[in-house]
Amino acid sequence: MERFFDLLIPVALLAVATTLAIGIYALFRGGDFGRSYSNKLMRLRVVLQAVAIVVLVAALLWRERGL
Repeated sequence: MERFFDLLIPVALLAVATTLAIGIYALFRGGDFGRSYSNKLMRLRVVLQAVAIVVLVAALLWRERGL
């Protein structure tokens, strides 16, 4: 299970960083693309951040208990 977390943590963080980068790009690009996607991408980023925090806490608890 430890290897699972070793792979899942970077994936979760990469998903947050990618969504943030695309959201910022959409925000500064403007136009139809910016209006359509910047707010949706920032909301998705918040959800992905919550998921990443849950993964990090789960990994910490898993390693702390030594399971």
